[in-house]
Amino acid sequence: MPPEMVKPRLAVVISPPIKARGKLLTVVPLSTTAPDKVMPYHCQIDIPFELPPRWGNVARWVKGDMINSVSFARTSLLALGKDAQGQRVFQTTPLRAEQLALIQRCVLAGLGLGS
Repeated sequence: MPPEMVKPRLAVVISPPIKARGKLLTVVPLSTTAPDKVMPYHCQIDIPFELPPRWGNVARWVKGDMINSVSFARTSLLALGKDAQGQRVFQTTPLRAEQLALIQRCVLAGLGLGS
């Protein structure tokens, strides 16, 4: 419910696998809408691979102030369609290290832990 994010959106998983909480992921949401006022917990990133048509291939804004831990069951991989054998194909290309560093800075700022 508002002011939480209320619609399906792309997100970046920022947590490593943690054995004791294998069914939870920590995510930072992405938006195509620029914030009214850009803050240290926002940054714009380009996705380094083609997204499915549903999402469009536009720059995204990191919403580092809106991280959340969610059940793996509430997430979906990016479906790219089916291969020649009819098997579903998913996008599994990770973001580049420099993009992850930008996202990390936004998240730290959103938590009040930025420098």
